[in-house]
Amino acid sequence: MPADTIQSSPLLAGRRILVTGAARGLGFAFAEAMCRQGARVALADLRREQLDASVRQLRERGFDASGFEVDVSSPEAIERCADDVVKTLGGLDGLLNNAAVTDSGGKGMDDIAIDKWDQVMTVNVRGVWLMTKACRAALRESGRGAVVNLASDTAMWGAPNLMAYVASKGAVMAMTRSMAREMGPDNITVNAIAPGLVLVEATQYVPEARHQLYVDQRALQRQQTPEDVSGAAVYAMSDGARFVTGQVLAVNGGFVMN
Repeated sequence: MPADTIQSSPLLAGRRILVTGAARGLGFAFAEAMCRQGARVALADLRREQLDASVRQLRERGFDASGFEVDVSSPEAIERCADDVVKTLGGLDGLLNNAAVTDSGGKGMDDIAIDKWDQVMTVNVRGVWLMTKACRAALRESGRGAVVNLASDTAMWGAPNLMAYVASKGAVMAMTRSMAREMGPDNITVNAIAPGLVLVEATQYVPEARHQLYVDQRALQRQQTPEDVSGAAVYAMSDGARFVTGQVLAVNGGFVMN
């Protein structure tokens, strides 16, 4: 393995971690960061072709990465993915629930289609619950399990014209606290990360004015990149966070402070 691909003192050496929604964007950044810290990473996504390309890219750089197709709106697909990951990796130490969809924004509460609302809740809320449930036994057996859920700072400041997504991410925050109490006796930590508006493929539809609003109102006045968020996820998976659970960490350059 190339000497410059993994940190000299990796924080996640030997950890087996599943990242959902990992074929591109923020999910891929999480997977890459955890690989760099010595983890064996399972990337899961619905986009098969892009998933394969992302896994291949990581493997070519000497990382231990594998790909699993999953539709987190399907309970059966979730169970199958979790089983396959555990069998392939020989167990599981961490789960990062990143897979999500938006309602495309731009519509007020009076104009959100009911089927779009249901889709957002199915993927962003139910998917997090069911994937965590499917992985719980393996995380318990690990003895040092960690779950990280992707929330959003939109749920902290109440972004307008994005209500389905905002509501789903508020639910993720609430679920994180409840999960932390239920899974604490299993020595599993559960935390959430709430990024701001990150420059990734999924935010290309966001009007430039909204991007500029974030820049102007941040304490650190610049655009947010995936690399600005990935370090927090690595920390939450590491031994340094073994006594941190039920928390929501806003990673947004100081746009929202809590």
